[in-house]
Amino acid sequence: MSTLNRQIHLVSRPQGEPSTANFALVEAPVEALADGEVLVRNHYLSLDPYMRGRMNESKSYAQPQPLNEVMIGGTVGEVVESRNEHFKVGDKVVGMGGWQEYQRVNASQRGVLQKVDTTHIPLSAYLGAVGMPGVTAWYGLTQIIAPKAGETVVVSAASGAVGGAVGQLAKARGCRVVGLAGGPAKCEAVVNELGFDACIDYKAHPDLRSLSKALKDACPDGVDGYFENVGGMILDAVMLRANAFSRIAFCGMIAGYNGEPIPMANPALILVNRMKLEGFIVSEHMQLWPEALKELGTMVATGKFKYRETVAQGLESAPEAFLGLLKGKNFGKQLVKLV
Repeated sequence: MSTLNRQIHLVSRPQGEPSTANFALVEAPVEALADGEVLVRNHYLSLDPYMRGRMNESKSYAQPQPLNEVMIGGTVGEVVESRNEHFKVGDKVVGMGGWQEYQRVNASQRGVLQKVDTTHIPLSAYLGAVGMPGVTAWYGLTQIIAPKAGETVVVSAASGAVGGAVGQLAKARGCRVVGLAGGPAKCEAVVNELGFDACIDYKAHPDLRSLSKALKDACPDGVDGYFENVGGMILDAVMLRANAFSRIAFCGMIAGYNGEPIPMANPALILVNRMKLEGFIVSEHMQLWPEALKELGTMVATGKFKYRETVAQGLESAPEAFLGLLKGKNFGKQLVKLV
C-alpha cells in the first residue's frame, strides 16, 4: 500500500489580491523510489513574500509558478526512505519541497537537499534565521549597505524574518538601528526582544510628513543605510532623511505585489545625495552562503540571535497563512507545521 501525499497546488492566477480560491488541496500517492532517490517527510513549510510574485505570469527574476503543480516553497524534514548512499533514514534535511507533506527527491543532484545538524539549532530555524531569510539579511547588509560602526541603519518590515535579522546583524557591527513595523506590539518587541534602538509604528503615521518627522526624531544623525522590504511612502520618507553617500539595499517591494503602482516622490535625492541603490536576489550569490550561514548559525547556537516564529498548523492552513503574511499578520518567520 503506497503512502498518500497531500499537496497544495496553484490552480489559478490572482487578479490583483490573491485569495484561497487560487489554491487547491490535492491528494496523490507517493511512487516507489528509483536508485539515487530519497523520500522526505516534510516537518515545516516556509511561507515567504517572494511567492506572491511567482503566482503572476508576468516577467520577473524567476519563472512563474506553473498552474496545477505543487506550490513552490522551502521545507525542512526527515528522510523516511532512501535509495541514495549519501542519505540515510533519520537524516534531517532542508530543501525546496514545496507545499506538500512528502517530497520525493533525486538526491544525486548537487544542492537539492542539504543535511542539517539540529544539535544546537532547531530544525525550523533552517527556514528562517539560519536559512534563506537570514542569508538575505546578511547579504543586503554586508555586501550592499556595508555599514561602519556608528552609522544609522533603518529597516522596514522590522518584525519580519528578514528585517529582524538585518537589525541584529547591524547591531553586532556597532550601528544605531531603527526599525519600521505595523502596530505598537510589534514595535515594542522589535526594541525589547530584537534589540533595535528604536522602532516606528508606520500605521500611526498615515502621511509622508508625519512619517518623515518620526524618522527625523529616531535618526537625529540622518540615515546611512536602509534595508528596503516595502517601498511606497516608507521609501520616500527614508530618502528625505538619507545622508550623502547613503546606501539602500532593495530586497522587497511588498507595497506593489498586487500590481499597485509605487512611484518614487523625490528621485532627485538619489543624485543630490550621491546615493547607491541596489536590488539583489540572494540565490544569485550562493558563493557567499557558507560565510553567512556560519555567522548566523553561531549567533543562533550561542543565543546571541533572537527570532520569533508564527506557526500555522497543518498543510490545509498554508493558503490562509500565506495571505495573512502578505498583510503583515505574522510576527517573525511564517511557517506551516506539517508533523
